[in-house]
Amino acid sequence: MIKMQFAQRLEPLQANVFADMDQAKARARASGKEIIDLSLGSSDLPASKHVIAAIEASLHDPSTHGYLLFHGTQAFRQAVAESYTQKFGIPVDPETEVQPLIGSQEGTAHLPLAILNPGDFALLLDPGYPSHLGGVYLAGGQIYAMPLLAENNFLPVFGDIPTPVLAQARMMVLSYPHNPTTAIAPLSFFQEAVAFCRQHNLVLVHDFPYADLIFPEAIEKIPTPHSIAPSVLQADPNKDISIEFFTFSKSYNMGGFRIGYAIGNAQLIKALRQIKAMVDFNQYRGILNGAIAALQGSQDGVKGMVSTFQKRRDAFVQALNRIGWQVPVPLATMYVWAKLPEPWQDNSVQFCIQLVEETGVAASPGAGFGKAGEGYVRFALVQEPAVLELAVERIAGFIGSV
Repeated sequence: MIKMQFAQRLEPLQANVFADMDQAKARARASGKEIIDLSLGSSDLPASKHVIAAIEASLHDPSTHGYLLFHGTQAFRQAVAESYTQKFGIPVDPETEVQPLIGSQEGTAHLPLAILNPGDFALLLDPGYPSHLGGVYLAGGQIYAMPLLAENNFLPVFGDIPTPVLAQARMMVLSYPHNPTTAIAPLSFFQEAVAFCRQHNLVLVHDFPYADLIFPEAIEKIPTPHSIAPSVLQADPNKDISIEFFTFSKSYNMGGFRIGYAIGNAQLIKALRQIKAMVDFNQYRGILNGAIAALQGSQDGVKGMVSTFQKRRDAFVQALNRIGWQVPVPLATMYVWAKLPEPWQDNSVQFCIQLVEETGVAASPGAGFGKAGEGYVRFALVQEPAVLELAVERIAGFIGSV
C-alpha cells in the first residue's frame, strides 16, 4: 500500500483526549457496563413544539428544497437582529452585521482563516473549548494560552501576556459563561477586554453558546436587564473590533439541527462570509424557519431548560458533597467543574478512563481542555436527577476502592 503524504497542518490535530475517551467507553460497553455518559455537552432535552412545527411545515414546501444562498437568509438575519437588540439593547444591521452559520463551531473554526497569517498569535483561554485551537492551527497560527485559575475566578489576566507575543498577536478568543469551568464574566470584564484589544490592535472574538443558561444566583453577580449573561457588544456597542458567535444548541436544544450565527463588526462579518462562500452554502431553509420560530415564539422553553439544569445541578452537587467530594455550585452552563481528589490531581485522563471502564460513568478529563485544566474533571448534566445520583453512587465506590 502506498503511504499517503498529508499536509503538515494536520500534525497539531493528531492528539485527541476525547477520542481516547470514546475508546474507553467502547471498551466499557463491550465488557457489559451500563454507560452513564456525562462526558458530552449535548442536551438531552427536546426542541420546542413550535420549532418542530415550523420545520415540519417547511418540508412540504418545495420552494425550500433547493440551495440557499446568502440573500435567501434575510428573514433569519432579520429575526436575529431584532432578537439581539431586544436582549441587549444594541442595534444590529441584518444585512452587514449578521452571518448565518452551521453551528457556531463552524464560525470559530473559519474566522482565523480570515484574520491570521502564518506565525501570527491567537490568544486563547486555557482551559477552553478544543475547537478554538483547531481553527488557529489550520490557519497556520500560533497559540498563546491564557491560564484560567480559580484564584482569578477563571478569568484571564491580560497583564500577564508577554510583550513579544502581543507584538505578533492578531486575535483574542473569549467565551463566557465558560465551558468547561462554568465561570461567568461581568460586563466590566468585557469592557477591560475591549480596551486591551483596542490598545493592541486585536480582533476580539466572543463564543457565546451559554448566553441564556445562567442560574438565578448569577444574576446578582452579572446584573443585566434580563436573565442572560452580558454580550461583548455591550462593551463595544459600535462594533469596532468585536464579533460574537451564538448557537441554538443550548438555549433551544437544537444541537443536531446545526444552526447558529455570527454578529458584530461588519468587516469581520464580510471576511467570514468570504471564507464560508468557498466552503459551503447555507443549511436547509426549513432549519432556518425553525430557528426563526425559536427566536420569535414563546421563550417558555428556554426558561424550562434553565430550570431543568438547575435541578440537575443541585441534585448532582449535593450528591457529590454527601460522598465527601466538595465542589463549587456552578452559576451557569450545563456542567460541573470538579477539582479531582488525591491521588488523581495530576492525571485527569487516567481518572476518567478508569472511571468509565470500572463503573460505566463517563466524564471529560480537564486535560482535554488545556494544560491549565489538569487536575479537574468536567461532568455534563445531561441526565435526569435520579441517574445523576446513581452516577455519584458509582463514583463513590470507585474513589473508595483506590
